[in-house]
Amino acid sequence: MRFPILAVALIAASPAFADDDGDDDVKFGMAGILSASNSETLPPILLSAGQPLADAPLHLKSGTYYEIEIEADGSQELGLEGAGFFRAIWIDEIVIEGLEIRPLGIDSVEFDEAGVMEIGFVAIKPGTYDLHVPKATGDLQRLEIIIE
Repeated sequence: MRFPILAVALIAASPAFADDDGDDDVKFGMAGILSASNSETLPPILLSAGQPLADAPLHLKSGTYYEIEIEADGSQELGLEGAGFFRAIWIDEIVIEGLEIRPLGIDSVEFDEAGVMEIGFVAIKPGTYDLHVPKATGDLQRLEIIIE
């Protein structure tokens, strides 16, 4: 019975239900925090041999729904690890070639060939996290993610 308590806490903590700041403009629809008005599409992550994952860190807001595409160009078998980040979010779904997966959680993803994966999630736990290419030592193969 922890999930309903967590859901109530997330909804109650969201800006749409805050009375103290006087901002009544933020309202969610019937889907609550999953409403279209509470979602944002992030810049894609490109997995390519020797190329940076992103131009800048990602800044996310706790309680907001995000969608991000991860695309591999097939230049090398590459993956992304980030157990800390994946535990700080609630994954709604992962979509691969029209196949929708709704996991309880993940530690990493890997592309053996070229392809695109889309992940929809809600940022939950504030902190600084990263996604990185396993066994890579350079900063180019690391993406810093900050949840505020």
